[in-house]
Order: sequence, then C-alpha cells, then structure tokens
Amino acid sequence: MTLQNLFVYGTLRKHESNHFVLKGSPCIAEQAWVYGELYDTGLGYPSMKPSLDQKVYGELYEVHLDHFTDLDELEDYIPGRKDNLYDRVEQTVHTDTGEVKALVYVSCRDDLLAEPILHGDWKLYRLMKDKPEKTFYFAYGSCMDDERFCVAKVDHHFKTIVGGGTLAGYSMQYLFSRDDGGRADIIENGGVTEGVLYELPYEGVEYLFHREGFYGQWYRPAFVNVKVGEKFYEDVLTFHVYNKKGELPPPDHYALEILRGARGRVSDDYYRKLEQQLEKLGVQIRLDA
Repeated sequence: MTLQNLFVYGTLRKHESNHFVLKGSPCIAEQAWVYGELYDTGLGYPSMKPSLDQKVYGELYEVHLDHFTDLDELEDYIPGRKDNLYDRVEQTVHTDTGEVKALVYVSCRDDLLAEPILHGDWKLYRLMKDKPEKTFYFAYGSCMDDERFCVAKVDHHFKTIVGGGTLAGYSMQYLFSRDDGGRADIIENGGVTEGVLYELPYEGVEYLFHREGFYGQWYRPAFVNVKVGEKFYEDVLTFHVYNKKGELPPPDHYALEILRGARGRVSDDYYRKLEQQLEKLGVQIRLDA
C-alpha cells in the first residue's frame, strides 16, 4: 500500500462535516500545525494560504493514494489544471513529536479569503463566534482545584462537574516555563492523562482564555475526545502549550493545587503517578490524609 501524509485544517477534521471522506485513514497527530494564514470563506468552510510567520492548526493523517481521488474532487483540484479552486502542495507539519512532510490543500483564489481567522484554528474560531451556552472543558492541571476559581469569584461557572475523565494519547508533563518553575501541559505522545470534565457557560470559557494566557500565546485552546465512565465526549475544550520547553519542576504551591484538585477525582493509580512524577522532579509535596 502506498501512503501519503495529509494535513487538514477545516471540514476534514474530526467530527466535521467532511471527515468521512478520509475513510478511516489513521490520525497521526491531533495537535499539528503548519505555517499559513487561515480564512473563513463565508461558505461554511475555511481556506488557507501559505505564510512565513503565521500558523494554522489542524490534524495530520496517513492517507492511501487511492483516496486522493475523492479528496481532490472535494477540493475541486485536478493536477495541471489552471483554474483549480485549491492547489495541493507539500509543507512541513509540526507535531509534538517532531516535523514531517505532508500534503495540504491551499487556496488558489483570493475571493475565498473573505475573513481572517486570527488564531488559525477553525474549531476555535467557531467556538468564539458562536459563544455556545454550554461547553465541555477538560482540566488536567491546576484547574482541577477550585481555590483560584473562588478567589477570582468565578467558581459559580465551574459547579457542574461531569466526572473524572480520561484523555487517551497524551501525557501530562511540566513543559511551560515560568520564573519559578514549570507548569502542567499535555503532550501528544501516546500516553494517558486523567483529569476533570466540566460543563461551563461561555463566561467560564472566557475566564479560562485569560487565565491560561491564550491572548499572550502561553496556552492555546485545543479540542480532544475525553471518556468519562463508558461515555465519550467529542471536541472537548482543553489547553495545550504553544511553545513547549524541557520539563521543569513546578513550585510547591502549584504542585499542591494539582494534588488537591486530583484527589478523589482521578483514579488512585493515576494519583500515585502524579506524586511519583513530582518526586522525580524533586518536588516533595504530600496532602494530609
């Protein structure tokens, strides 16, 4: 079988209207990006053009060459034709585990570049535009604890806890560097992260955007699938560090928040894993029994 990597950023992404066209092609990375500029065409799908400094976020798939017939038809692309709607080009795709080359469909027509999507993410753009009444949010770090919610007087937005959730495919590490140490992040490396699934009003989402430093490009909103019990929740909001560094030990006060928020909400095995991870980093924190 001949396979080719493909980066998708719009309606071909998971749970989007045209994802079925990928016909079971395996997803290599959910958290992937390329250099480009993203636009809302106004026609129910986005379009992209290359850029040297802006980023477009999407997913990376491994696709059999036979499936490109359907993909090319969807994108109105015929090799060698001059009036294609999209062109199919090769670009470098960045993932949590490295860089790979992949094909990507980019715009051939300026009239498709109607409205800039400032943060380069089609799912995020629609969340911010639609401002839904309820959004599911997965907390894996200090947001499992409600102390800072109370101090900020936003705890009423975080009252609806669906339950302890499991995020497959990701490990939690302390990869965001601050002056006093590391902060929690998820890295897509095949591990498992446990946390808390909340149901929030949009006001809670806006609070998280500020708390997580989204507008300052500390953490970016990302969308993942989370399992609670036997039920899967799709396109759950979480946060993913823009520029990951080497793992650093977190300060004691931050480690305390994570353990306090995790106790009773994650599995006993995962809680011990959190403690052991902190110990390996030289952080000696224990909650009172």
